[in-house]
Amino acid sequence: MEPERAVARPTDDARCRCGSGSTYGECCGPLLAGRPAPTAVQLMRSRYTAFVVGDTAYLLATWHPSTRPERLDLDPEVRWRSLEIVRTERGGPLDRDGVVEFAARYAHGAERGVQRETSRFLREDRWRYLDAVD
Repeated sequence: MEPERAVARPTDDARCRCGSGSTYGECCGPLLAGRPAPTAVQLMRSRYTAFVVGDTAYLLATWHPSTRPERLDLDPEVRWRSLEIVRTERGGPLDRDGVVEFAARYAHGAERGVQRETSRFLREDRWRYLDAVD
């Protein structure tokens, strides 16, 4: 497996990189430390933050086993800039499935872009990312 990209995690009192408006310690920090996400959108936000800091272990651990790749290599040159949650369907604490549509802005050298995706999530023992439908 490729070594993880060395990016400093935010401090607990810094604004969370997922754009929720909360601090990292109140938002994605506890999830990246192992606490299960209570909703599909919170899992989506924490997975975005994991991409920001290069936490491939978290990304793989929160991927549903039926679709999870054996390994994940992140491009160390990609810098994730912002996340916008476009819409959600279901995905609450009592639901078994959910959908989160998002737009994630990034920079790759001089290139700027937006990754748009509609992601599906399943909750069995905990919420996990299943796949993208777009």
